[in-house]
Amino acid sequence: MARIGIFPASGALGTSTLTHLLSDFPNDRVTLVNRFPEKIPRAYLDNGVTTRQASYESSPEELQTAFSGIETLFLISYPSHVHQYRAKVQIKAIEAAHRAGVKHIFYSSLGFASIEKDTTKAEVMGAHLDSEAYLKEVARKDPSFSWTSIREGLYSESFPIYTAFFDLKAPVSEIFIPHDGSGPGISWVKRDELGEATARLIASYARDPSSFEYTDRIVTLTGPKAWSLSETVQVLARVTGTQVRIQHVTVEEYSKLPKVLEKFGSEQLATTWATAWEAIRDGETEAANGTLRDILGRDPENFEKTIENLARH
Repeated sequence: MARIGIFPASGALGTSTLTHLLSDFPNDRVTLVNRFPEKIPRAYLDNGVTTRQASYESSPEELQTAFSGIETLFLISYPSHVHQYRAKVQIKAIEAAHRAGVKHIFYSSLGFASIEKDTTKAEVMGAHLDSEAYLKEVARKDPSFSWTSIREGLYSESFPIYTAFFDLKAPVSEIFIPHDGSGPGISWVKRDELGEATARLIASYARDPSSFEYTDRIVTLTGPKAWSLSETVQVLARVTGTQVRIQHVTVEEYSKLPKVLEKFGSEQLATTWATAWEAIRDGETEAANGTLRDILGRDPENFEKTIENLARH
């Protein structure tokens, strides 16, 4: 049975994936690679999990050492929407994994670009498309190498970044974004269900690569239906008991909002992020498929239920 590596084994998606994987896969076949391996729970180590230290800022040689002996690697994308830098560090990690002898990479992509399309209007998707293209190129040159790109749908829990950082605990009556709220919408999906499905895909491949149906393919995991941004805001209003509406503003006006500047740190970064609404408007996040349901063996959680649960905690 192949040794599985997760890098970086941290963050919300990584933690969800490794938690589900370790509940259903031999722990002594799993290596967790992250910046602070000492933070890995002791219970995992006692069950046989191994840890290694590395981050996206590590040198190519350090990454290659960290990936040595791993046959199947889950490469979780770098947490930034800045296209060029993100692509640079991700491709460096892919190169290091290939040199280390990794035979299959699962890559955590994002649910823009429509289902299996390779163009986008969203800055945040650019590095994902570059990384997918690089994986395809490595596989073309080396027939012993393969890949699977998991386009994780837009997290239900990430709604604040698409609603000018609306806070369920301190709701406001107006949401200022460069979008009028009309469709096409977003097929919101619960993050932990993405982690669970991702873990199942990885384990399935590791147990029997020959029968795995997503080798050298993109698989897109979405929620069960698309919600326009207006419908999304209506859910926020119902859950918080507040009257809330969208105020359509220009990108320039959006990038100057105090809360937006606080979160992004500069008008430039806020402006590049705003390309996400162009992509939503173009229908890139609208499609909903049944793949997540098929993998989980149940219906995915409804967006409104997820928001209700978030508001209670």
